[in-house]
This record gives sequence, structure tokens and C-alpha cells, in this order.
Amino acid sequence: MMENYYSHMNETNEAPMQTPPTKKRSPALSRRAAALLMCGGVVASGVLGFGGGMLAVSLNSAQAEGSAPSQSEPIAAPSGSGEDKSILPSLSGTEDGNTLSVSQIVQNVGNTVVEITTEVTGIDTRSMRQYSGTGAGSGVIISNDGYIVTNNHVVEDANSVTVRLKDGTSYPAELVGTDAQTDLAVIKIDAQNLPAAALGSSDTLQVGDEAIAIGNPLGELGGTVTNGIISALNREITIDGQTHTVLQTNAAINQGNSGGGLFNARGQLIGIVSAKSAGTGVEGLGYAIPIDLAKPVISDLIESGYVTGRGYLGVSTLDIQDTQTAFLYRVPQMGVYIASVENGSPAQTAGLKTGDCILSADGKDIASAAQFSDAVKACGAGKSVTIRVLRDGEELTLTAVLGENIPDEK
Repeated sequence: MMENYYSHMNETNEAPMQTPPTKKRSPALSRRAAALLMCGGVVASGVLGFGGGMLAVSLNSAQAEGSAPSQSEPIAAPSGSGEDKSILPSLSGTEDGNTLSVSQIVQNVGNTVVEITTEVTGIDTRSMRQYSGTGAGSGVIISNDGYIVTNNHVVEDANSVTVRLKDGTSYPAELVGTDAQTDLAVIKIDAQNLPAAALGSSDTLQVGDEAIAIGNPLGELGGTVTNGIISALNREITIDGQTHTVLQTNAAINQGNSGGGLFNARGQLIGIVSAKSAGTGVEGLGYAIPIDLAKPVISDLIESGYVTGRGYLGVSTLDIQDTQTAFLYRVPQMGVYIASVENGSPAQTAGLKTGDCILSADGKDIASAAQFSDAVKACGAGKSVTIRVLRDGEELTLTAVLGENIPDEK
């Protein structure tokens, strides 16, 4: 099993990159999701005693420690948003269905991939000294007037973002919107008549199809082209506790490639490069966010600055998957426990409490916090979700009407 992934922006030699303090986000029962994340809770058992009360005590104690032809399909609205969103301008690219050589693809779309550099400042909590660092990644131009898609982890917490085009021209970029759950972000530069990538379809890909990656490996080799094939479809990987469904490719991917483009044999954008497996003897395992998964997210980020329509319950949870952890939190059994319930949230209105052990959600048995998060996400804002819990040895069935998860800064 591959456990280590390079998914963060490349550090330069000018200043060591340190992880800035994590920004507080509204709960979405996920990350990046972050991932995408889940904190602790416990349930009381009528037979075994005082689990719920001891859980709260345990939790509190623990916390104290080139040119291109035109026209492409518009980006569709995300599922559950309730309206069609065709907000991106016409996109450039190859639309005649003919396959091209790698050199022809690079000639057509190489100028759509950009270099991204960031500056980050923060406070080192150990030394209490201010630090500064720089990072680098890649991005893909998706509209002629300067919208660029990249990874959330490339621009997250950045004080400034700079985009460098293939011709060497640099622009300051503004942050349009980010989504930690899918690890996508949209930035914009003040420019016109830019070459823009055509969005293809990742849903029609087959294992063995050609894949061409273009990006900025190591943060200093902008415009680098590598090629290979699609090695697997719908591969699930977990980074920072967040599960992502990705395309797998053997095209060479390195730090700094994050946010760059993965193109098909027609020069269409089929994925946003996001990570690679790392480890002794590991080669040829790169990953990209499928473009059909990314399209509705990109559309929402441009229009609203966040992904709309996601359900919000208002709880934090803890996976207790071994007897040692169950003993630590003094709970009678393994499972997924509610650690906290936000005041005024749909969860509080529904009657969920700290210490409840979640048995099922929306009719699906729950064995992990990720399963519970997925069940809530599938319902969407404004929908009802039925949650069965164990409390003081008694099973209860509660119904919550989900709100919309809106980031704090919106």
C-alpha cells in the first residue's frame, strides 16, 4: 500500500518552507477535507456505565495537550446546485477528434500551463518567531481573460501569488476561490487574449490512453513535458486524512507539477495534476484530479468563491477503530463517535449529542468517519438525513435537515 504522497508546493532554496497555522473552516464533515479533520467523541452505554460523560472529560483533557482553435463545452453546475452554470468563456483546444503527436500537443497547449510562485509568512509556534517562505507550483489557464485553475495546496495560506506565463511575462494573481475537499483552487490575473486549455472528458478515458503532463517540476523547470498512459481510473488515495478519487498515470510527476495539466492525445485537459507516490523503489505513480470532477467545482469557485450546495450538519467526529483507543476514551465499543455539536446547527436541532455513537446514516451502516462524511455529502444542502445512534445503551433514530456549508470568510 502506498502511504506517502508528495502533494505540497515545492520549497525553494531561498527560505525554508514551514507549515503556517491551519485556517479555521466551517465543518463539512471532511478535511483537505484535509483532507480534505475528524476529532473525538464517545457514547454512554446503559450497561457499561458512564461513557458519554467521560468522553467529554477525555476530550477536554486531550485538547489541553502556441495558438489554439476555439470552442469547448461549458462547465456544468455541480450536482444539487439547482441551476445550470455556463459561466466560463469559450475555451481553446483541439475539437476535431483527431489524435496528435506529443510535439503537436505541446505546440497547441504548452502556452496554457503557467508557473506559480507564492510567498507565505507566519509565526513558528515553538520559537514564536516570524518566518517567511516561498513555494512553487503550476496552473492551467482556462479562460482567455485570465482565470487559472490550480491545486488548493499550492496557494493555501499564501500572502501573495505570482503567475509566470510561458513567454516569461509575470502577473500578480488574486485568489478567486479554493476548495480543500477536492484540492482545487482558481486564481485570476489581469490579462486578456490568453491561450486557454480546452476541457476534455475524463469519464470517457480508458486505461492505456495516452497522457501528457505539463508543469513546473521542482519549481524551476517550467514548461516541462512528460508523457505516459492512464494507468488506472477512479483510484482512491488518502492525503492528510482526506480521500481523493483520482486518475493514475505513469507520466513523470514531481513536486512543483502540482496544479499543472494532464492532457489527452487530442490536446484536451483531462486532469489537474495533484500528487505522486513517494518512497524507496516507487516510480511512475502520479495522480491527477479528473476534469469531469473538477468542472463543477471550478464553475462554483468562479461564480461564488466556494462550492455551493454542500450539506452542513455541524458536528465533529472521531474514529475509534481499536481497543486501545476505545479504552483511552472509555467507550464500550469501537465506532464513530460525535465529539462536539455546534450551537444552532442542524445537528443540535435534530437532537444529536456529544458521545453519540453513529450506527447508520441515510440507511447506510457507518464503520468510519469517512463513510459518515460521504453519506452527509451525498444528501446536499436542504435535504434530510436520517441518523441512527447508540446513546446510553439505547438506539435512537434522529432526522436532521442539512444546512449549506459556507466557508467562514464568505
